[in-house]
Amino acid sequence: MPSRSEYALMSSKDRNTVLFICFSGAIAFFDFLIYLYLADIIAASFFPAITDPATIKIQGLVLFAIGYLARPLGGVIFGRYGDIKGRKPMLLISILVTAGSVLAMACLPTYAQLGLIAPALFIILRLIQGMAFGLYVPLAWVFVAEHVPRQYLSVGCSYVTASFFTGVLFSNAFFLWLSNSMTVDQLADYGWRIPFFVAAILSVLPLLGWRWIDESPFFAQMKNSKPKEYVAKPFTLLFKHCKHSIFIGMVLALIVSSITTVVVLLLPDLIELRFTLDSDLFGFSHSLGIVFMIFGCVFYGIISNHQNFGKILTIGSILLIAQMFAFFYHLQASGDYILIMYALLGFCAGIVGMIPAILVQLFPTNVRLTGMAFCYNIAYGIVGVLVPFGLGYATLYVSFSPALYIAFIGFIGIIMGLYFYNLPEFKKIDEVI
Repeated sequence: MPSRSEYALMSSKDRNTVLFICFSGAIAFFDFLIYLYLADIIAASFFPAITDPATIKIQGLVLFAIGYLARPLGGVIFGRYGDIKGRKPMLLISILVTAGSVLAMACLPTYAQLGLIAPALFIILRLIQGMAFGLYVPLAWVFVAEHVPRQYLSVGCSYVTASFFTGVLFSNAFFLWLSNSMTVDQLADYGWRIPFFVAAILSVLPLLGWRWIDESPFFAQMKNSKPKEYVAKPFTLLFKHCKHSIFIGMVLALIVSSITTVVVLLLPDLIELRFTLDSDLFGFSHSLGIVFMIFGCVFYGIISNHQNFGKILTIGSILLIAQMFAFFYHLQASGDYILIMYALLGFCAGIVGMIPAILVQLFPTNVRLTGMAFCYNIAYGIVGVLVPFGLGYATLYVSFSPALYIAFIGFIGIIMGLYFYNLPEFKKIDEVI
């Protein structure tokens, strides 16, 4: 931090900032994933009746992918303003836009009530929500990284990443309760609106502590040091001076997005395509895997820093590849120890918790949010749209397709780990161009 020692301890204000961002992050993931759990019901409510189950499923996946397509647009546009106007104003905008969009979704009339206008409005709101979410994730990492003392940078970012998966875990529990409390007809009639109302209320709860949240000291110092006639041009500076950082950031974002999408979101559906397991036990195993992924994020965040980041990333990538193949070989053999294997897989996948701290340091302060938002959301947009369809199709023919894809991503992680391990020096987080 500009005015604090590199080895300063976290103050109560630092801890409150981290807790605020983590709570908001968990809610943001819950908000964004609502549609994933209710895709078929929402598609039936907002689109003309279709009898073909395959078409319904494809329709639902397309609508879910729309949220991913909107993320790069929102992240890049609003990320630029975050480097010009400040982190705190953009954080407020992201929270309010997310809350407003999910509340509007909850109140939308259905196709039977409004015709084709209903799906058009739903798609627009889904795009708006995706844009706000595309800003929030990189902004959360930047906000924490620029507040906590330097020795807590890695662990602070890992807490934020772990909070995202806490939101996924809460989503699993909430929709399990909802499906057990209501019939299919009730969910189709009015029950699908409940999660959106809950999400809207939860989204604005963090604002109760808004007055205790300060602007990033890095941004404040940068703004005070610039002459009054200075005109900020984050995009120009980013693509002029940070081409190498953009490439490295895209690769690291590809690792994070791929592991998260496959292990957290897609793996249950992909496994069900080729393996037969007890549904209740498998559902609990998936949730247990996410719990251990949360632990893994924090663990990797604690043991990694910019001196040994490369070594930890290399070892972690090797362990993830080995456990992913062990997981699928176990499924093919019997699946008797699915709880243990899913827990180990989740913990190994927690390697994603250490990567945001390096993403933050790739870019100077005056282009940091723009650079992170660009890399993260472009990578996530590509992965979120292509991987579900590609892996779903490939798994029908090769049951080990998810393991092969994660092995490919792990191999990239090994290469990046060796790169950072041999990197002679690294940028300081308070650098400005």
